[in-house]
Amino acid sequence: MEITMIKRKITEEESDIIKEIRRNNTREKKVVQALKKEDRLTWEEDGVVYIEQRVYILNNKKIREEILKENHDSVDVEHPEQQQMLELLKRNYWWPGLKEDVKKYVQGCFRCQQNKVQCQKKLGELHSLEIPQEPWQEISINIIGPLPRSNGMDIIVIIIDQFTKMI
Repeated sequence: MEITMIKRKITEEESDIIKEIRRNNTREKKVVQALKKEDRLTWEEDGVVYIEQRVYILNNKKIREEILKENHDSVDVEHPEQQQMLELLKRNYWWPGLKEDVKKYVQGCFRCQQNKVQCQKKLGELHSLEIPQEPWQEISINIIGPLPRSNGMDIIVIIIDQFTKMI
């Protein structure tokens, strides 16, 4: 079965990124090796590397940030969650660590964190404790340990009277 190369139609949104990729003409070892295989899944066209019909994004933080910003903050997409954004990006782009970069970007988005739906069960109401009427009627005990041994002991027990706060 022969796999044929399909020329991608570059949209206006991609054109600035594509121009930046062409300007930054460095190649990583993995990409050069993939191009040498000539397996028709990876090819280069006008200075842009395509892997499985997706634009390969160089190890350039500026370009990657711009792509993440365009696919998350633009009015068209309205701040998608991690999985939706990953699916959007995978249609057109690929780079090593794409999933981690998307996760960090979405988790770092202030607007997304403000509008995030809480899935946790609501906490119950707090009730104040009754105030004791005399000393040693109510006590609290704190146990700290294990600690390094000292005089054969390895824990500290603290008993506090809730009325007098005496230890």
